[in-house]
Amino acid sequence: MDNRNNHLNPMELNSLALAYMGDAVYEKYIRHHLLLKGAVKPHLLHRASTNYVSAKAQNKVIHALLDAGVLSEEEQGVVRRGRNAKSGTVPKNTDVQTYRYSTAFEALIGYLFLSDRLQRMEEIIAMAIDYIEEKK
Repeated sequence: MDNRNNHLNPMELNSLALAYMGDAVYEKYIRHHLLLKGAVKPHLLHRASTNYVSAKAQNKVIHALLDAGVLSEEEQGVVRRGRNAKSGTVPKNTDVQTYRYSTAFEALIGYLFLSDRLQRMEEIIAMAIDYIEEKK
């Protein structure tokens, strides 16, 4: 996708819009990663992907990134905005805090994608994948 002519300023979008984009982008990268690993059966792909894209997994990843100090001040600001976003609903299989931090992770991915900082976004996604696979 060529997003150089999109006229969107990610800093002007609300955090839930960033998270919406980040969710889609992150899911695409995870699906590609699983296919590269040799997973091909749709049911198994879906089950495997939840290890990476669930609110609980994303909550753990964003905490690990924050604890490791690998995020810039700007990125930490996006994470805070995402964490503080009020969605109005929370999935029944997770608590509010977990859901807010998973939204923060998705907002960060969405922000980097819409800022056309794809290399940095891919670095963070690679760190997320590595973290999740180490913790299996």
